[in-house]
Amino acid sequence: LKNMRFFAHHGLNPEERELGQRFEVDLVVSGDFAAGARSDDPQKLVDYARLYDAVREVVTGQSFNLVEALAEQIASSVGSLFAPIDLTLRVRKPNPPLDAHFDGIEVEIQRSYE
Repeated sequence: LKNMRFFAHHGLNPEERELGQRFEVDLVVSGDFAAGARSDDPQKLVDYARLYDAVREVVTGQSFNLVEALAEQIASSVGSLFAPIDLTLRVRKPNPPLDAHFDGIEVEIQRSYE
């Protein structure tokens, strides 16, 4: 799932947590999906809508000081629901409140869940 966008209340500054801002999330899930692919059976694959909902629930339902903590919680939630999987997760804050000109910050983590 690429470039999911959510409005949420994360950040170190009180203004960020009060006013909120946009966050973007990419989630790459890897696993052995051969049985589902061969049988064309969606029940044997990861449900994209459930993945999206799991990410949305964490991003919009909780509040974190750090983008890194947000990423860890998303990974943990997705991993516990869909194991066994490997995942790569990127969380972006496109408009951090810094007096600088750049495209934002991005955290990437890779995790495996058995």
